[in-house]
Amino acid sequence: VGNATLYRNFPDRDALVREVVCCVMERTALAAEQALAETGDAFEALSRFVHAAADERISALCPMVSSTFDHHHPDLVAARERVENLVEEVMDRARTAGQLRPDVSVGDLMVAAAQLSRPPAGTVCLSLDRFVHRHLQLFLDGLRAPARSVLPGTATTMEDLRQA
Repeated sequence: VGNATLYRNFPDRDALVREVVCCVMERTALAAEQALAETGDAFEALSRFVHAAADERISALCPMVSSTFDHHHPDLVAARERVENLVEEVMDRARTAGQLRPDVSVGDLMVAAAQLSRPPAGTVCLSLDRFVHRHLQLFLDGLRAPARSVLPGTATTMEDLRQA
């Protein structure tokens, strides 16, 4: 985006970054609402949410949120609270069904989804997608026992990551 376009639509760079963060959080909230609307297996709904959150590239929010813009802006606070509440509700449903470990919190889930969808240093970002959902599923399987899913794809070697 050119400077002229930026300043025609946003008063400053911080406003643009805040808008991007809020948009990603809104789409993440919608994914949580879709998970809550599912009437089947509660853990499967949680799993679908985690994969959808990774597809939203929530890992890209980390450097944006650590920038200098106002973290207490009402729009950002409202978006953050909405996501946290919805994700807690999705997790509570799976916990109540006896499918989710009782010692896992929203923070655990979101940090893992962000970290596992983030490219490792020295890899090409755009070709990492083929590994993300496999590693998210490994994490999700660790949230309950016994594991009830088959991992997508094949085992990932360090050479695969270097070539990605």
